Parts: sequence; C-alpha cells; structure tokens
Amino acid sequence: MTTTRYHTAVITVHWLMLLLIAAAYACIELREIYPKGSDPREAMKTWHFMIGLSVLALTGIRIGLRMITTTPPIVPAQAPAQQWVAKAMALALYGWMISLPLIGWLVLSAAGKPIPFFGLSLPALIAENKDLAGQLKEVHELLGQTGYALIALHAAASLFHHYKLRDNTLLRMLPGR
Repeated sequence: MTTTRYHTAVITVHWLMLLLIAAAYACIELREIYPKGSDPREAMKTWHFMIGLSVLALTGIRIGLRMITTTPPIVPAQAPAQQWVAKAMALALYGWMISLPLIGWLVLSAAGKPIPFFGLSLPALIAENKDLAGQLKEVHELLGQTGYALIALHAAASLFHHYKLRDNTLLRMLPGR
C-alpha cells in the first residue's frame, strides 16, 4: 500500500519541533529586553537551554521514526538534481538539529554551569574549560544564525514545490487529512 502522507507521528514531531525551535530562538532573542543578571533574563536562558535539549531528544525520535515508517513519494516525481538538493538539505537540517543543541550542552559543560532539563540536572559532557567554553559559544551562535537561513530555505522550498511545481511535497507533511 502506498501512502500519500507521512505517518501521523512523523508529522506531529515535525511540527512540534518547529514550535520548539521557534520558542528556543524567541527565548534567546527576547532575553535581551531584560537587564543582565535579572531573574526574567536568567529564566529565558534556562528555557532556551531546556527547549534546545528537547529539540535534540526529538531529533533522535524523529530519526527513529523516519527509519521505521515509509516516506511517501513526491508526485509528480522530482528530477534527479532536485532529489540530490532535497537530500542535501535534509542532511543539513538534521546535522543542524543535532549539532546546535549538542554544542550548547558543551558550552554549559565547559563553562562549569549546570545543565537544566525540566527539574533534572544533566551531566557535563566535558570538563570545565573557560577558554573552550568561549570558543564553543561562538560556534553555537554561528550555527544559530545559520539556522535562520536553513529554516527559511526549507520553508521557501516547501512553498515553491506547492505553488510553482504543484507537487505534493508540502501536502505530505501537513497535519489533518
């Protein structure tokens, strides 16, 4: 049996991750409206950490779901060059969804700070090293900026497929029937 849509679990995790990624970005950007060291600013940073780690966990779940569910075909079929670009973009997005929160975890570890996760304190991944923490923070921030471009390209490609190519790429991932 060929399906025209992704499995409901895959769709649910996809859109939940979008909400979480948007929330992580919102927390880190909006913290700037509060003075340094203030409780609201620290709360925004803590939420940023916890949401980022949630994205990492959901990425693992998402990869597992993709391995055990079928990928519905794109109709009409893509040209080989489009297939290659789509696979490269998917790889870039998955790499980004894994590396950004993982490097964030490494930043906190190297800075000697606690790693909060909804009432738990996760273990440090590496020993405290303030110099390394600063370098990792720069990489984390660069990846964060890169994320804006990756997300924009992903959304633009979905809309391009839907409105210009008129294929089912977007429809396969939309919630509902």
